[in-house]
Formats: sequence, C-alpha cells, structure tokens
Amino acid sequence: MASAEDQSPEAAGELARQLALLAAQAGIDKKALGIEIIDVRGSVDYADFLVLMTGTSDRHSAAIARGVDEDLAKLGHKALSVEGLPEANWVLLDFFDIVVHVFSEDARGLYDLSGLWMDASRVPIPARNQPKATPEA
Repeated sequence: MASAEDQSPEAAGELARQLALLAAQAGIDKKALGIEIIDVRGSVDYADFLVLMTGTSDRHSAAIARGVDEDLAKLGHKALSVEGLPEANWVLLDFFDIVVHVFSEDARGLYDLSGLWMDASRVPIPARNQPKATPEA
C-alpha cells in the first residue's frame, strides 16, 4: 500500500481515513468501548484523524493498544511511536496521519478529547461492528 506522502491530498486523506477505520476495527476486535474517529484535517498539522477508544481496565487498555499496533503492522503500517505502556492509563499510538488514543475510563473523562474536538466532524464507523456499551465520559 502506498504511503500517504506519495499520494495527492485527496488520496492521502482517503488513505488516512481508511487507516483510521482499520484502527477502529482493531479496537472493536479487542472489545474497546466508546470508539470515535475525529477528522482534524485543516485544524492540526500532526495528524488527519484521531481515533479514540476506551478500555475497562489498564490491562484491557494495554491489550487494545497492542492489538491496534499489531493489526496495523500486519498491514504494513508501523507506529512511529507508542507512548504510555506499560501503565496504559492513556496510550498514544502515532501512525503519522492518524493518532490512536486508548484511554482508561477515568483518563477519557479527565482529558475529554471528545469535548475538545466537539465541533470537528466524526467518521462513521459501520454500525454492525460497533460495541453496544459505551462508557460515560
């Protein structure tokens, strides 16, 4: 798969969106809660999309983060940086065009990235894949 850097801006944006959806699916596969994909193109220069998700414990959050990292690596997308392990209260995985945040329930509410980006558009995640329960933020 070509990198976003080798694409037109439109194609690069679509590639980043697809990568964000793959990260969300990896989180779903690990039973992450409250998954959101936030489109931050034009608002920040460090990423096109933020993918937020929550684990039910630090151990669960660590497993989610490892699952996202491993699943995207299998598809040729290696994280540039992974921060927050082994504690896993808030794990950040930087994939250049997308940044994945895996929070504990407490950290999700405390840092409230969803609220910070409340005016940014969200990328719909196919309903058939979404977990039913979401934590209160």
